[in-house]
Amino acid sequence: MLAIVDSGGANIASVRFALERLGGRGQLTADPAVIRAADRVILPGVGSAPEGMKRLHAKGLVDCVRALTQPVLGICLGMQLLFEASAEGEVPSLGLLPGRVDRLPESPGITVPHMGWNTLETLRATPLLRGLPPDARFYFVHSYAAPVTADTLAAATHGARFAAVVQRGNISGVQFHPERSGPAGAQLLKNFLTHT
Repeated sequence: MLAIVDSGGANIASVRFALERLGGRGQLTADPAVIRAADRVILPGVGSAPEGMKRLHAKGLVDCVRALTQPVLGICLGMQLLFEASAEGEVPSLGLLPGRVDRLPESPGITVPHMGWNTLETLRATPLLRGLPPDARFYFVHSYAAPVTADTLAAATHGARFAAVVQRGNISGVQFHPERSGPAGAQLLKNFLTHT
């Protein structure tokens, strides 16, 4: 059973539809018992880190998510919340990955938020990216990003280089929206469902 954490993000419906197209049935839930019992968990999210953490606290899900031992995939804000903290509102996050999420820097020709398609720079092999060509493109919408660390499996660049795919143990995350990234995003979600 796949649990989709009901974190209130605007991308939840599109994540569910993308999974259903792959034959996966995700149960949208804020019930810690259901989330703990799931085979896999997706933490979606759109919006700000303070609001995302506020929703998780309000639903009693912070300790639940921190204690998960099955494969977990954070998407967009859901990935950012996996880190220790965010400069967006100076909010403490889940602390499952070391590092702090910071605002992307603006520079001539580089606008923030970063909205659009980017390729990835693969740093380490991962089952999440299995079967994807090197020039696969993914859709990003974000103003904040995580640093490239030892847990980064793939990076992307928009003015500055940032973590696009991360993993530490059972915890993984993607900064882009696989549910909006066409065949490449579908392949990544399929990989999460079958190879992690």
